[in-house]
Amino acid sequence: MGRRAVALELSEGERAELSALASRGRPAQALAARARIVLACAEGEQNKLVATRLGVDAVTVAKWRRRFAEQRLDGLRDEPRSGAPRTVEVERIEAVIVRTLESQPPDATHWSSRGMARASGLSVSTVQRIWRAFGLQPHRLETFKLSTDPDFVAKVRDVVGLYVSPPAHALVLCVEPRGSPDVDEKSQIQALDRSQPMLPLRPGQPARRSHDYTRHGTTSLFAALDIATGHVIGKCYPRHRASEFRRFLDEIEAAVPSDLDVHLVMDNYATHKTPLVRNWLAKRPRWHVHLTPTSSSWLNQVERFLGLLTERQIRRGIHRSVAALQDAITRFIDHHNADPKPFRWTKSADHILASIDRFCVRNTPLIAETPRTSVSGH
Repeated sequence: MGRRAVALELSEGERAELSALASRGRPAQALAARARIVLACAEGEQNKLVATRLGVDAVTVAKWRRRFAEQRLDGLRDEPRSGAPRTVEVERIEAVIVRTLESQPPDATHWSSRGMARASGLSVSTVQRIWRAFGLQPHRLETFKLSTDPDFVAKVRDVVGLYVSPPAHALVLCVEPRGSPDVDEKSQIQALDRSQPMLPLRPGQPARRSHDYTRHGTTSLFAALDIATGHVIGKCYPRHRASEFRRFLDEIEAAVPSDLDVHLVMDNYATHKTPLVRNWLAKRPRWHVHLTPTSSSWLNQVERFLGLLTERQIRRGIHRSVAALQDAITRFIDHHNADPKPFRWTKSADHILASIDRFCVRNTPLIAETPRTSVSGH
């Protein structure tokens, strides 16, 4: 007949804690499964019925029923595992972490795993395990820049307000000139032809290109993104001046229905502030300008589209003339407009400002000690 299953009776506290454990998320699924087994057993069901209902083995059910009967809730926890004792003392681990965070080697700007191994007397693999456990990556470097615009908070609230709650009977357009994809942010896109043919993608080998190139001239792209539909108005010009920008505004004026107001989101670029452009806007009361803060191009939605253009068409493109470059840009815009999709803005102004404030407090004690009016408005 076999051994009779141990009957389980639960107190109110045990039942409540088991119910909480049974609903635990992914990281504690093993503990949650054990709690569900015990709860089912406490209802008076036999091991085989519990195993069938929960999709586990009957031996597993018997094990956790017995463990709970003997040790109650503590019996559901994992027992200490066997294995070799730790060979690196806590003090040495702490020393590696402190050294990584608060010093640099005499011959470099940052620690390598080999350099830290020599300095600490540990093996390279041990140093790597310590860094991995504490999320330290000395070899990585990211860039950032905080806006010093005194009207930062007001501008963020203004622009984000347009994104999350667009005005009625109006069109919100994000406008930006696109220059070179290089980091120097020149006002032209270069028509580049590589000095040698590109090597195509192959199994086990990425596509390759030569580092040098022949330059065949430049063009400037002005682009306006309709945030509601994702449609883009784009035009290439030989130069990037106020006269070209005003002509681009004429392009937008012709494309936008006359019964709609136009809210223009753009940066503080000098071209946008000349008397020629200001006079053009002053004569058109349905146009409203919203400026993004300085050093905050991420706030302009059209930058996302221009990033796709750079990534998918310009960076790897081979263009043997300015005309070929302009044709490639035009084709990309036409293809995008054939099935446009708006970018979804998900962060409120409060969320953005709070995130920047936390960044300043966490990473820059000097900023944290001074008024942060341009960051959080406090």
